[in-house]
Amino acid sequence: MPEDMSFLLLPGFSAIGFMSAVEPLRVANRFRGDLYRWRILSLDGAPIAASNGISINADAAIGEVSEARTVFVVAGFEPLACYTRVLGDWLKRLERGGATLGGIDTGSFVLAEAGLLRGSDSVTVHWEALSAFRERYPSLDASQELFEIGERRITCAGGTASIDMTLDLIGRKHGAALASAVSEQFVVSRIRQRSDHQRMEIAARYGVHNRKLIQVIGVMEQHMEEPLAPDRLAQEIGVTRRQLERLFCASLKDTPTHFYLQLRLTRARELLQQTDMSITSICVACGFESPSHFSRTYRARFGASPRSDRQVMGGSNAGRVPPSQARTHAPDASLSRLPQH
Repeated sequence: MPEDMSFLLLPGFSAIGFMSAVEPLRVANRFRGDLYRWRILSLDGAPIAASNGISINADAAIGEVSEARTVFVVAGFEPLACYTRVLGDWLKRLERGGATLGGIDTGSFVLAEAGLLRGSDSVTVHWEALSAFRERYPSLDASQELFEIGERRITCAGGTASIDMTLDLIGRKHGAALASAVSEQFVVSRIRQRSDHQRMEIAARYGVHNRKLIQVIGVMEQHMEEPLAPDRLAQEIGVTRRQLERLFCASLKDTPTHFYLQLRLTRARELLQQTDMSITSICVACGFESPSHFSRTYRARFGASPRSDRQVMGGSNAGRVPPSQARTHAPDASLSRLPQH
């Protein structure tokens, strides 16, 4: 019998994340017959518009589906804008009935909001939304993997990572040869493993090649809330402070302290865009000693205060849900606008 998969598309979903998950199933059927069947669900059975404006017809509304084998929630912008207790209860009923639940792109937010992800579950989400996810659900261990496949939970970063996730599922069930044949149809030179990085490596992002410099930037990215002093950074990579300063000057035309500050300010702006955390909380999360110091350095970097920048980027705060309400399951709870993927 073909394996059934359902895709719940939420308004503003990531089109590439969805199509990259479905197309490998189509090609697998082309090679081996009816291995997979899939259906598209929407909250009300009406067509759903993706973030790029293209609408997809739904086969059914969630209220018409009482059982399923595998269900993926596909989201993009504002993954919790349409979250309701009805949606959460529907997912819980499917889970109790034995369904495997998945999240693509920011679909993991919906599973977490419904209380269907636990600390023991491996979960991933698109890297731009990772900081917001960790702040909203601190008890969950969110990774930067391309995808995570557990016994009854599957999460994926979205984008082209959905191809790698589906190829992995095909390989597990029907063998590596079929997965490879399917990948070649998409002109994919290799099947990425789950542990491949979502983002470009540090060397590619910053155009640097010195091993010590790459290592210390990685240390900085891991220590945003409690920034390390220059002497400690130098110690972490086994150089003197003077050598560390020369590395940054030669390769990045910057100082370690200033570069580190820019990383933290960039993280702060992500949290301003993606969450409704208070500015004081963001100040602490990004390692600033006081809100006034944070505001001054933020204004110097971006030309606006954190408060005014949030208003420009996100509009009114009406309708946003603070991270502290992550488990309230209030009807129509929404998360502030996430980046388009």
